[in-house]
Amino acid sequence: MRQHRLASRTLALLLALVIAAPQFALARYEPKERKNAFSREEEIKVGQQAAAEVMQQMPILPENDPLTKYIQKLGAKLVAKAPGEKWPYSFRVVNQKEINAFALPGGPMFVNVGTIQAADNEAQLAGVMGHEISHVVMRHATASATSKMKWQAPLSILGAVLGSKGGALAQAAQLGIGFGVNSVFLKYSRDAETEADLVGTDILYDAGFDPKQMAVFFEKLAAEGGGRGPEFLSSHPNPGNRMQRVQQEVASLQPRTYAKNSSDFKSAKQRAMNANPLTAQQIADQAKQGAYKNQVPGGTQVPAGGVPSSSGIQPSNNFKTLNGGAFDISYPENWAANQGQNAAVLISPEGGAQGNQIAYGVMIDSYTPQTANSLNDATQQLLSSLMQQNQGLKQAGSPQSIRVNGQPGMSVELLGQSPLQNNGQQVRERDWLVTIDRGDGTLNYMVFISPEPDFSSLRPTFEKMLRSFKVRSQ
Repeated sequence: MRQHRLASRTLALLLALVIAAPQFALARYEPKERKNAFSREEEIKVGQQAAAEVMQQMPILPENDPLTKYIQKLGAKLVAKAPGEKWPYSFRVVNQKEINAFALPGGPMFVNVGTIQAADNEAQLAGVMGHEISHVVMRHATASATSKMKWQAPLSILGAVLGSKGGALAQAAQLGIGFGVNSVFLKYSRDAETEADLVGTDILYDAGFDPKQMAVFFEKLAAEGGGRGPEFLSSHPNPGNRMQRVQQEVASLQPRTYAKNSSDFKSAKQRAMNANPLTAQQIADQAKQGAYKNQVPGGTQVPAGGVPSSSGIQPSNNFKTLNGGAFDISYPENWAANQGQNAAVLISPEGGAQGNQIAYGVMIDSYTPQTANSLNDATQQLLSSLMQQNQGLKQAGSPQSIRVNGQPGMSVELLGQSPLQNNGQQVRERDWLVTIDRGDGTLNYMVFISPEPDFSSLRPTFEKMLRSFKVRSQ
C-alpha cells in the first residue's frame, strides 16, 4: 500500500513538472554547423565590400528617412534575439517596387519598399527579416562558397586555404567568387531555406512576433507570383511543407501571447503605400547612367555642400585595442581592423574602404629606408615613395618633430584626391602622416585619411588613436 502511494505521488510530481514547464518537454531546433573556410574577419569584409557595391547599384533611402529608421529599429529588436555569434548587422531600405530582401555575409541587410507594402502585418515583415538574419547566423553564403571552392580549387591550394586562417578571401578572389547582390551564393538551397525558416521561427518567437506569419507571407508570395514568382522567391526557393515545419517548431516552444502591430509599423506601412518606388528595370537604366555613383559606401548620399559623416562613419567614443605583431593601438569599437599584405593594417569604419580605395580610415605599416642619417631623412624618403605611388598627393607643410609614447616621431599633413565624388567632381582629401622610429633602422608609420570637409571632426579620434600607439620591443 505504501509503495502504491509512493508511485502515485511520483507520477503526479512528474506530470506537474511537465505541465508547469512545457519548455523542457521538447527541444528547440539545433542547426548543424557547416564547413566554412572563411574567418569571422573575412566574413565581415566580404559583406562590407558587397554592401558598398549595392550602394553603387541601387537607390538606397537616406539613413534619416523614416522608413530606414523603422527598419533599423525592427532589425535591432530581431538581432537582439539572434543566436550564436554577434555580427555587425546594418539595415537599409531600397527604393524598389519588387518584393525582395537580402542579407550579405557578416550582417548588412537590404529591404525593398515593395516588401513593406506587401506585408499585411508587422509579424510578416519581421518574418522576412528574421529569415534573412538566420542566413547570416548560419553563414550560408560563405558556406556555399566554401563548398564551391572545394570543387574548383586544386587540392594543393585548397589544403592551404582550409588549413590556414585568412586564406579563403584571397582564394575566393582568385576563383572569381563574389558576394554581390546578384551572386549565386545569395541564391540558397532548399536545405538552407528550411534551416533559415526554423532558426527564424525561434528569433521571431523570442522577439514577440507570431512565427507562423513568416510562412503565411511566403505562401502568399508563391500564390500571387504566378508562373514566374516574386524576385524574393527566385533566390529563396520554397523548401516544401514550410507551414508544417514552422508549426512543428512553434509547438516545441512554450505558448505565449504575440505582439500586435506597433504604431511604428502602421506609420511605416502608410508611408510605404504612399511612396512611388522604382521598378527593377528603372533602377537598371538609372544605374547605367551613374545615378547612384555619388552614394557614399556607408549609405549617405553626397549633397552639393560636401561629404557628410554618416552614422556608420562617425566613430564611437568607446575604444578597443588591437594587439599587432609589432605594435598595439586602440581604435573606435564600431570601426574594424583588417590586416593586408606584408602585415599592413587598415582600421576603417563600415563602408570607409572598398578594395584599395580608402575614403575614411587609418593605414598602419612599416618602412625601411635605403640609407638614412636621421628620422627626418627616412621620413622624406617615405614621403617621396608615397607621392610617387599616389598621383596628386602633395605636402601641406614641412614635417614636424613629435614624440609618440616616448618614441621620436615626425608629423606632416598631405592633400590629395578622395575616391568619393561630389556632383561628378573628386572630393579633396586630407591625410596626416606620422612616422615613428623603431630604433632598428625601420619606421612604423600611420596615415590618417579623410575627405577634407570631415577631417577636423575626425581629428580628435585620430589623435586619441595616435596617443595609444605603442611600439613593441624587439
